[in-house]
Amino acid sequence: MAKRKVARTPQQAEELTAEPSERFVSYTASLISQGNSRFYTLAMPSDVLAETCTVDTQEADPVAGFQRRLDEHRAQDIADYIDKGFGTIPGSIVLSAQPNADLEYNSQKRTLRFRKYSGAFLILDGQHRVFGFQKATARLRVPVVIYNKLSKAEEARLFMDINTKQRPVPNELLLAIKRLAQTETTQEAILKDIFDLFDKKPDSPLLSLMSSAERKSGKISRVTFNAAMKPVFSALEGTNTAHAYEVLSAYIHAWLSGLRDREVEEKITNPTLFRAIMLLFPIVAEKAADRYGDALSSENFSEVLRPVLSRAKKSDLQSPGKSPSVLFDTLRKQLESGFSIGRIRRA
Repeated sequence: MAKRKVARTPQQAEELTAEPSERFVSYTASLISQGNSRFYTLAMPSDVLAETCTVDTQEADPVAGFQRRLDEHRAQDIADYIDKGFGTIPGSIVLSAQPNADLEYNSQKRTLRFRKYSGAFLILDGQHRVFGFQKATARLRVPVVIYNKLSKAEEARLFMDINTKQRPVPNELLLAIKRLAQTETTQEAILKDIFDLFDKKPDSPLLSLMSSAERKSGKISRVTFNAAMKPVFSALEGTNTAHAYEVLSAYIHAWLSGLRDREVEEKITNPTLFRAIMLLFPIVAEKAADRYGDALSSENFSEVLRPVLSRAKKSDLQSPGKSPSVLFDTLRKQLESGFSIGRIRRA
């Protein structure tokens, strides 16, 4: 008696598993040629991808290989992103099929068949994503590009090409578009508004010195601005954006005036100096408030900053090094050494 054929859904027809002893799987795929290269594109279940991929062809346990070679925290972030259903990861994972994959392409059916075997594929791009898929609970379909029959030298060259010729999106641009993506934190939203005021207001001391979407020499980027503001963000609490800008603008005007006197005005955009200046802000603002009350003008800030701006070594301002905290300590000591009993008002 002949076996009755079992009707398959399109999904079942796309993914076929042979006898358990053979452990073969098959997926719909396209063969693509680019110049002298040929590769396959397909969508693979993330659990199959995690089970068959490795970062080291000599590693018997792919999971152990991931843990030794890659950033587990970064992979966990990807896993959490997947499990919380925040969005998609559409970028293709790039693989090189190893001999034990027994890769076969059926051009008539347009299916790619391979052995579901640990270490069947070497990852050329997307190592952390695959590690994240392995750590995630949820399963999803992942775009994959598979090269076949590459030599070790070809794998190495392709790995180098992928990882040196791709340019990541600048962090400055990511910060600029977070509001559109509705992923801003409250702090990021406030800092973005303050940055934009410094960038656009005609009275801004930093007008034409800000770079919104990329890092530029001689400009203060969003990343540098946020890094400078976050440590002193608590000093801005309890006020609105416009008032925060007004006070910070007066403070920076005072610094620019002092730097101009020392003939190093252009150094205000140096990331180390700018961050050290902002680290000093709460101390200077408190001294100015104690001395002048609510009148936090640029003139009053300049008066408080006089010891710093007059005694700071020009070399510290001109070549501030790489450590904002070290420069801040130097400036703070000069500020504190400026105390004089003559400044105390008599009763």
